[in-house]
Amino acid sequence: MSGPSTLAVYAVRLGPGEEIVTALLKFVKDKKLQAPFVLTCVGSVTKATLRLANATATNTNEIIHLNEKFEIVSLVGTLNEVAHLHICLADKDGKTVGGHVIGDLEVFTTAELVLGECSGLRFTREMDERTGFPELVVSARAGTA
Repeated sequence: MSGPSTLAVYAVRLGPGEEIVTALLKFVKDKKLQAPFVLTCVGSVTKATLRLANATATNTNEIIHLNEKFEIVSLVGTLNEVAHLHICLADKDGKTVGGHVIGDLEVFTTAELVLGECSGLRFTREMDERTGFPELVVSARAGTA
């Protein structure tokens, strides 16, 4: 654990056809953000690839590929060299599905995102033998300890 940290806020709008994860990782790289995360997102997508909650590091076959129009109900997570995002989507009937974002979040009409960055922190990932996944490591930035 680390903190407290000051907060910088960025707003980003993505348009039709853009892939959300790719665009966010490019934004993070271009801005040289070290501890970024998604505060909020509204919009819609035409497809998504998600890993469901019962998947493990050795059994990741619980992946679904969605190819229809969905409203983004929620998108949260951290964005460092590898994004760790969870999403909840609603279909035309209001039924929801959610999970860990693998990719293919293609914008339908818009994706309006507000991103935050913890200015005194740095997010990295290290393999956690307990989970089998690379997990978040939070540290103070050099010169801010």
